[in-house]
Amino acid sequence: MRFVAVKFEEKQASAVIFKTRDLLVAQRTQIINALRGHLGEYGFIAPQGVTYVDRLIAEVESNSSSAPEAARACLLRLVDILRELQAEIAALDADVAVRAKRDAVAKRLMTIPGIGPVIATAIEALAPPVETFRSGRDFAAWIGLTPIQKSTGGKPRMGRTSRMGERTLRRLLIIACSGVVRWAKRKGAPANSWLARMLARKPPMLVIVALANKTARVAWAVMTRGEVYRAPPSVA
Repeated sequence: MRFVAVKFEEKQASAVIFKTRDLLVAQRTQIINALRGHLGEYGFIAPQGVTYVDRLIAEVESNSSSAPEAARACLLRLVDILRELQAEIAALDADVAVRAKRDAVAKRLMTIPGIGPVIATAIEALAPPVETFRSGRDFAAWIGLTPIQKSTGGKPRMGRTSRMGERTLRRLLIIACSGVVRWAKRKGAPANSWLARMLARKPPMLVIVALANKTARVAWAVMTRGEVYRAPPSVA
């Protein structure tokens, strides 16, 4: 049985920051999806993703918009709310960046490839003391990045990812690792690296989850040893 560790007030306050940020990000996503859906009914189609939100805003604010005037008036209100949410999220991100620069553990975590100020301070704020876990695998399992094991007759069979764990950390790690995998597929991963070998024989989504699992284990090792990340030597 694993008991919940007592958190200090400062650490609990940092956790509230991330929960507030998650709420605002979810509301931003809802509004973006609403804008895309409503404009799609009038023939304006935009790709999914936050990077394309400027197209939606430009279409709503355009005098030649395909949306009727009554619908456009409501969509303009959604645009105003969206901008307020973006400003609040940017302010929280700036606060997180300042906290990351002040925290020694977060500084060490940011030396790991794929981990920036948001993930580093999230791990520091949301994870229990590192001594709680016996190994990096236990830490990855606590986040929810390990597969469900369905074994019978002495034959181990690994199923889908459990998703039972700290949802905020799991989502942040998967988002970060998806960017790493996309960059590697576009630019090419280093020859004979773990990532290159995985991309050569596994589907991208499986590689993303595996990389998130690997990153979580490395983060546990960095916190346990009190050292910065050191890249493994390349294999010839």
